[in-house]
Amino acid sequence: MTTGEEAVRLRPPRNAVDGRAVPWWRVQLLVSTAVPVAVLAVLGWLITPARTWLLTAAAIVAVLGLVCTAFLPSWWFRVHRWEVTEDAVYVRTGALWQEWRIAPMSRIQTVDTVRGPLEQSFRLATVTVTTASSKGALRIEGLDHELAAELAERLTAITRGTPGDAT
Repeated sequence: MTTGEEAVRLRPPRNAVDGRAVPWWRVQLLVSTAVPVAVLAVLGWLITPARTWLLTAAAIVAVLGLVCTAFLPSWWFRVHRWEVTEDAVYVRTGALWQEWRIAPMSRIQTVDTVRGPLEQSFRLATVTVTTASSKGALRIEGLDHELAAELAERLTAITRGTPGDAT
């Protein structure tokens, strides 16, 4: 860079999400599996000519959902990482397709904290960092709700003191 600024480099973030994210993700997967299984089962019960096909589809979706529920949350816990420094927010997510993203402090526009009903029951929250990137906001899911509030406060303070990038 010509302004004498040191470049912010993409590197593995150091912090894991809260351990309660694993059961939270499991419940999310169970709910997202239960809805189509219930629809297929009800349709199978109501539509006699297609009963075998619909109930078979319901069973397959149920088995796939249970397998995903058993294995994916633990894997996600091992992969999902985040970190905030004075220079940037680092996030790594994904299972098969891992995504590593960085948001320099000078590019952050808003910081939001969200706690849906399910997250509230697990005392978790999601921090969303919005930038001008076409890729969209960075989301740090599965944080303890108090840590999420502190993180949002810290990010707000850091970005307030960070001059915008003139490029």
